Amino acid sequence: MKYEVSGVKWIPPFVLITTLIMGDRMMKSELDKDIEKLFTTSENISDKVYTSNQIKDLPIPVQRYFKYALEENQPYVSYARLQHGGDFKASKNWVSIEGEEYFTVQKPGFVWSGKVLLFSAKDVYIDGTGNLKVKLLSLIKIVDAKGRETDQGELLRWLAEAPLFPTALLPSENLQWEPIDNNSAKVIFTDKNLTIEGVFYFNEEGQITQFKTKRYKDNTLENYTGYYGDYRTVDGMKVPFYLEAVWNLESGDLSYAKFKIDRIEYNNPSKF
Repeated sequence: MKYEVSGVKWIPPFVLITTLIMGDRMMKSELDKDIEKLFTTSENISDKVYTSNQIKDLPIPVQRYFKYALEENQPYVSYARLQHGGDFKASKNWVSIEGEEYFTVQKPGFVWSGKVLLFSAKDVYIDGTGNLKVKLLSLIKIVDAKGRETDQGELLRWLAEAPLFPTALLPSENLQWEPIDNNSAKVIFTDKNLTIEGVFYFNEEGQITQFKTKRYKDNTLENYTGYYGDYRTVDGMKVPFYLEAVWNLESGDLSYAKFKIDRIEYNNPSKF
């Protein structure tokens, strides 16, 4: 039943509350299935350990990073999960955001879920396929992005967030480093038939400070920068607890996400 007051249609509070509950339950069920699928697609590789011999031929700033971020004989990360707060730019205004994210490494993948005001979003890359969904009241679909451009953007998101689980950036058959100068290096990563690349920037201490690449925004390839800060030690690894995402558009830089990690855990392939 619809109601109208002074020409403005509205929904009774009990209907709105019921809709919210239904939407939240549907989103939770979908999220649970995605997380379960994510973890079942990737193997445990934590029996492997890092040694400094692995990095002796890498570009100088990349060597500096691994010497800073990892301890000798550091076990590889197989899975990671985190919870975060921070701010997100909705339209022209910044609003508070809460989210959680799950990662796999042996096969690159992630599931992210976030909420701002009346909107919820889910961003995934699982088994080579990316998808971004945004819903109003967790029920009304606003965005459902998929396709080759989305796959590229989501795999780049995984790579941009790999400093959260540093062993994923060690050289492998899927990941190569190329030298640029003393403070930057190019990374090339391949998953299935998709190859992406970008440039990481490092300070003198060895911290990764920026990641620059070209990423699809809708259907247009745009310049993108990720920023990192507030490094802390977790399970022997030094990882950033602050991440910021910025589109570098012709009209100017557009910062749209500033995440502050509240909690990060490794090798626990389950939902919070």
